[in-house]
Amino acid sequence: MSEQTKGAVPEPIGGTDEIAFVRRGGLGEIELTRPKALNALTISMIEAADPQLRAWQDDDGVRAVLIRGQGEKAFCAGGDVRAVWDDGKALQRGEGDGALTRRFFWEEYSLNRLIHQYSKPYVAWIDGITMGGGLGLSMHGSHRVAGDRTVAAMPETAIGFFPDVGATWVLPRLPGAIGAYLALTGARLKAADAVYSGLATHYVPSDADADLAQAIADADLSGDAHAAIDDVLAAFAQDPGAAPLQDVRPAIDRCFGQPSLDLVLRALEAEGTAWAAETLETLSKRSPTSMKLAFAAIQRGRHLDFDSCMTMEYRLSQACMAGHDFYEGIRAVLVDKDQAPAWNPAKIEQVDDETIERAFHSLSEHDLVFEP
Repeated sequence: MSEQTKGAVPEPIGGTDEIAFVRRGGLGEIELTRPKALNALTISMIEAADPQLRAWQDDDGVRAVLIRGQGEKAFCAGGDVRAVWDDGKALQRGEGDGALTRRFFWEEYSLNRLIHQYSKPYVAWIDGITMGGGLGLSMHGSHRVAGDRTVAAMPETAIGFFPDVGATWVLPRLPGAIGAYLALTGARLKAADAVYSGLATHYVPSDADADLAQAIADADLSGDAHAAIDDVLAAFAQDPGAAPLQDVRPAIDRCFGQPSLDLVLRALEAEGTAWAAETLETLSKRSPTSMKLAFAAIQRGRHLDFDSCMTMEYRLSQACMAGHDFYEGIRAVLVDKDQAPAWNPAKIEQVDDETIERAFHSLSEHDLVFEP
């Protein structure tokens, strides 16, 4: 700890009523301030965070970034897909131009890429619900700290979508077939499983939140900032305990490591265990189209670089916006809340392989591409 940074005091430097930016010594802090909405990520939050992160990256006085969510329930429960749904439904009624169905994913994926490429330590305090877009704000960072309240998941197949925000790059690179398992089932991971899988790098008890932030701000970040933060986290981190995922890991690898979705389902049926039966029951409730899209995307993402994964994901997002299941999934889960989506097609064997393949086709001049 240097004398210059010891006892660093937070200085608010801007933001909106949904997101706040603070400077504390050499630490730039982002706080998501929509606790009643579980800090769900809106387009305005994305458009505020992107330039602020770029400014800090170019500011020699800022040596690291910390992001967290306000309240005790969630870091970030995901993207504000209800707003996207509203915009898409309006377009279907002949109202408006559906711009948010394009713009939201374009801006969100661009922010994910910025975090992935960030040159300074990026610490995400993922204590609480961290799903979908919340993982997009955290899993690409250098340090991902789980707490006692962590519940991490990519639940998109339950809403007629697919694991996005860079998940097609991250999930195939998790140990064994864990990534495919998380992508298809939307399984929820607590701290021990988050650390075991690699989605989190450390576990720190929830009540250490404020002390950890202050310790990072007070650390001497003027040299190797990554090493300095490693040291701080090492001092706070504890053993999260046994990971339930580890117990079923051999079965996950056997079943979800198959080369096709059909073979995954056959392997689960052959497994003959309570876990396999429960997993099959979960998959029976997911969108068949989403599962086929997700499986194909994870398989392809294994062989792509990050930027190519993001280009692929944008193509898939637009295919979903033009389809049926996303609108039906959001209706069932977030609008009418009857939890009874009527997927179309209703069965995996009815999903046309040609339809899946078309979703990966280039959007020509509308593709999301990045400058070298």
